[in-house]
Amino acid sequence: MDGTVDHTMIRVSDLEESLEWYQTHLAYEEKDRFEGDDFTIVYLGPEQLHEDGALLELTHNEGEDIEIGDAWGHVAVRVPDGELEEHYEQLMDQGVEDYRDPESCNGRYAFVKDPDGHEIEIVQRDPEEGALWSLDHTMIRVEDADEALGFWTRKFEYDEVGRWESDSFANYFVEPSDAAPEAMSVELTYNYDGRSYTQENGWGHLCVRVDDLEEDWEQLLVREAPDYRDPESNDDMYAFTKDQDGHEIELLERDPDADSLFPF
Repeated sequence: MDGTVDHTMIRVSDLEESLEWYQTHLAYEEKDRFEGDDFTIVYLGPEQLHEDGALLELTHNEGEDIEIGDAWGHVAVRVPDGELEEHYEQLMDQGVEDYRDPESCNGRYAFVKDPDGHEIEIVQRDPEEGALWSLDHTMIRVEDADEALGFWTRKFEYDEVGRWESDSFANYFVEPSDAAPEAMSVELTYNYDGRSYTQENGWGHLCVRVDDLEEDWEQLLVREAPDYRDPESNDDMYAFTKDQDGHEIELLERDPDADSLFPF
């Protein structure tokens, strides 16, 4: 199994407004697009996206109202070390809503929101670890840290590469073994108070690349991953499982030589 995170999918209520927001403020470019009868999917990313860098997928369903929920936390984007304040002020000058500025986050990171309220964290990284504004991690909230870590380490063979524990919550970062520095991690946030979370429809899924869809799907079933949407039900183009908290995870066999990023 490749294991690299290929993309994070979010749903948006106004596609053109969202495209303008990401293209204006994060300098994203449209990498590919698929138009269905009543929906549109667009892949976005920085111009200089690394081959192992993750894409952002915007999905717009006609007539759908977006609710964010709290089972998903945020996507994080990279700026060079020492340039957090500069880039945050640039966003403010462009009219982006002031949500959580660097000062309120002890100068280590900051947050903004897109037009639908998806939270976007701005983190500082070595420029060698990915292009400006490239996706650094996606944060999801979990109700049992041991189960969540077990899911990612056993089912997907991910490694725990970082953790931060406070008095009331803990963050765990997982990614594939030998992941490229430019690859996206998954952040698991566990709050100690035993709260539950709602999925809603504002967030869609994480997508993990696989080497062989059929073989890797069968291996996941052996490892007791939920059989949510198998390859056959998706014309053998992709498949979906879920983690213990209901976050959807797509499996995709990506052809690097294909003209389109879409398997269909």
